[in-house]
Amino acid sequence: MAEPKTKYDRQLRIWGELGQSALETASICLLNCGPTGSEALKNLVIGGIGSITIVDGSKVEIGDLGNNFMVDAKSVGQSRAKTVCGFLQELNDSVKANFVEENPDTLISTDPSFFSQFTLVIATQLVEDSMVKLDRICREANVMLVLARSYGLTGFVRISVKEHTAIETKPDHSLDDLRLNSPWPELKSYVESIDLNVEEPAAHKHIPYVVILVKVAEEWAQHHSGNLPSTREEKNEFKDLVKSKMVSADEENYKEALLAAFKVFAPTGISQEIQDINHDSCAEVGSNSSDFWVMVAALKEFISNEGGGEVPLEGSMPDMISSTEHYINLQKIYHSKAEADFLSMEQRVKSILVKVGQDPSSISKPTIKSFCKNARKLKVCRYRTIEDEFKSPSTTELHKYLADENYSCSILEACCC
Repeated sequence: MAEPKTKYDRQLRIWGELGQSALETASICLLNCGPTGSEALKNLVIGGIGSITIVDGSKVEIGDLGNNFMVDAKSVGQSRAKTVCGFLQELNDSVKANFVEENPDTLISTDPSFFSQFTLVIATQLVEDSMVKLDRICREANVMLVLARSYGLTGFVRISVKEHTAIETKPDHSLDDLRLNSPWPELKSYVESIDLNVEEPAAHKHIPYVVILVKVAEEWAQHHSGNLPSTREEKNEFKDLVKSKMVSADEENYKEALLAAFKVFAPTGISQEIQDINHDSCAEVGSNSSDFWVMVAALKEFISNEGGGEVPLEGSMPDMISSTEHYINLQKIYHSKAEADFLSMEQRVKSILVKVGQDPSSISKPTIKSFCKNARKLKVCRYRTIEDEFKSPSTTELHKYLADENYSCSILEACCC
């Protein structure tokens, strides 16, 4: 019997359970609910955001009817914040919706602590001075900020946050974590138990490429001082060695092995990006460190100890031509290794939490497991302040061009001449 679909089934397929959970627990504040802000909030509400608060002190005007789908003729003269809030609530009644009838510029100046309660602030159509003030406030409170301003058919969107860390980055291209060039003992032992020279044609055609490549890599290394292919010529010779193991030209498993041979040539160890994260100053954790940096500290210890220079194994296997028995056995080996790595990481995370005076159970198992699975793809993004950006000559010129009609006309006239 098929499991019933959840309300946000399609979204779960895109960003997974952790992503949806983050969305459903997020609290969003929108400053100015004009067409840009209302449309942005509409998409978040449909996606199942936890709660929204709209801050806008203006009334609905006739001009709003032509550019904002969330107001109608009946709402002219009424509170724009209340009107848009009610419309958005109708789109998804599971979202908590609130509104504040106040000018955002005034609120920024008189009550900066108001913004600390939110996960994200979306500020639209603010003047430069208010944007700079709001950025300082949000950075101090560690609240993410998105600034947007539209000028007719042009505009800008700017993300500002002191630091953003990501675990499930979902890169466009990522090499399968099969460790064909550095197999662990259990994988080595299983590979050694399989004979590539088996006489049964059907059996020979169903040896998975993981086994083929690990075996051929071992054979290559024995004749090359323990080294794997590195030059173009050596890589071609390695592929020729794989071909020499074929009994007939129609063996699809060996064709898969040839296509996947590049996985043997991939560098071992961790990428430069992960090395940089491990050596980041935030990896020296304390009592106020975030969950991400606590897990990075544990990862650093893991790599230096039981990881043997590698991050925890992901544990997943791609589809491949194989007998059912071989494939299931390999799955078990990969899953067991991934589980063992996770348990080691979990213990290290708990030890670090105790050391810095935090609750050892404050980071959940699913979070640590997701971190382990994505340890090769971690990201840390840091953004310069809005004030620094506005000091840039190119940015100043752009804002003059967008905001001042006379200035933009003079530029166009100069270009035409």
